[in-house]
Amino acid sequence: MTDPLNTEFGTIADLIRQHALRTPRQRALVQGERSLDYAALDGLMDRTACALQRGGLRPGDAIAICASMSIEYALVFLGALRAGVVVAPLAPGSGAASLQRMVQDAQAKLVFTDSLGAQALGLPGPDAVPRIALDNTADGEALDHWLADGGEAPAPVAVQPDWPFNIIYSSGTTGEPKGIVQSHGMRWTHVCRGAVYHYGADTVTLLSTPLYSNTTLVVFFPTLSFGGTVVLMPKFDALGYLTLAQTHRATHTMLVPVQYQRLMAQPDFDRFDLASYRVKFSTSAPFGAAIKADVVKRWPGALVEFYGMTEGGGTCILEAHAHPDKLHTVGQPAEGHDIRLIDDDEREVGVGEAGEVVGHSGGMMTGYHRQPDKTREAEWFDPQGKRFIRTGDIGRFDAEGFLTLFDRKKDMLISGGFNVYPSDLEAVLNQHPAVFETAVVGVASVQWGETPAAFVVLKPGQPVSSDELLQWTNAQLGKTQRLGSLQFLDELPRSAIGKILKRELRDVHAANKDS
Repeated sequence: MTDPLNTEFGTIADLIRQHALRTPRQRALVQGERSLDYAALDGLMDRTACALQRGGLRPGDAIAICASMSIEYALVFLGALRAGVVVAPLAPGSGAASLQRMVQDAQAKLVFTDSLGAQALGLPGPDAVPRIALDNTADGEALDHWLADGGEAPAPVAVQPDWPFNIIYSSGTTGEPKGIVQSHGMRWTHVCRGAVYHYGADTVTLLSTPLYSNTTLVVFFPTLSFGGTVVLMPKFDALGYLTLAQTHRATHTMLVPVQYQRLMAQPDFDRFDLASYRVKFSTSAPFGAAIKADVVKRWPGALVEFYGMTEGGGTCILEAHAHPDKLHTVGQPAEGHDIRLIDDDEREVGVGEAGEVVGHSGGMMTGYHRQPDKTREAEWFDPQGKRFIRTGDIGRFDAEGFLTLFDRKKDMLISGGFNVYPSDLEAVLNQHPAVFETAVVGVASVQWGETPAAFVVLKPGQPVSSDELLQWTNAQLGKTQRLGSLQFLDELPRSAIGKILKRELRDVHAANKDS
């Protein structure tokens, strides 16, 4: 196979075809007791591409997939790419109204769904986009019936680097959704860096985050591009994950920080044989230094944290195993990535000064789908006209070029005229021996404009009261940082990829205040 790193541009679909020809019996996808080798996957991709072309879809047209992780989900995604068709992977947890807006915004010609996705989408109306049932449920034409017959080759498509690859929706729970358009060229950059992280034909990547998330896709596609095996775990639980990892001799994985937290807290973690691991990745949410240190100490293989956005721009990389004194940071800019910090007046700030993180790289979104105004809001141009993507995060570089993040710019609150960063308060709370995890949000205050409210999950069997913990915390904080309230929860609300939903915490606070 041609080394992707020595090719200026190629396609993932073509690489899979090469693997099917050279190592046809190599397993490509595994889910439970089922698996597809590369020959079978390649054939099903052809059948998918043929069916799309038979239905009149042309390169640049879009389909939507709203379903749980499965082999069928993966083969439809990959088959669409072979036809040059754009994929909009949608999160079933977004709610029917938001999902319907996303389908319309993507201008999807077909929606592929399963029982979970169908329930989320709601009953189709008279003008609804036709549905294909991945799990052969009654809602839509069955996938087995829809697929073209085997042996038929799809019309060849000469995919170009600037063609849209997928549209990933960053929101949509309130207001209009924003579709992030990523190109084939952007995805190719993810493939090309795969050799650095030891991907190869003997790779076994265990994935338990959803396929609609860019978090998952940045390791899913490189694994298949290098001829490895992807083990799909549709629903994460710590003990089940460790069992799968040991059984399949996993070499790579992508986990979000809360998953690492739950795995390391598993009482019998150390009895599992995880010596096969080469690289473990993390992204999507703040990753505590103490958890990183525990992973490095007790889990074989490298630990690599990516900091970046689905929109692309710049990426920072922390090789935690190599920099034990930098675990509080998200690392240094990746090779060829230009990361800068700007102030509220959009001027660059120097080393040691805080500013909003903006980034430029070869992998940046084309823009928000059909939303040029939102695209312009997300861009910053330096005095020479170089285009950067704004992250909305506040950070600071140290003298060695490592970036420390403070908070999302929109999460920062102004209390009594002073800037307060929730992450500073969370760091103090997390030092208390009774605290398992915490989140702080800004809420309205008549006296201060805004005031911090904390939500805490305690470790099992801890006797501390909310008043005691509030007083302990405020004693450690400066006068302008002190918490206005503190509430215990059984768990923090999170998205499917582990991001804390601070909007929901504000709703909890408002409901308690009104009750």
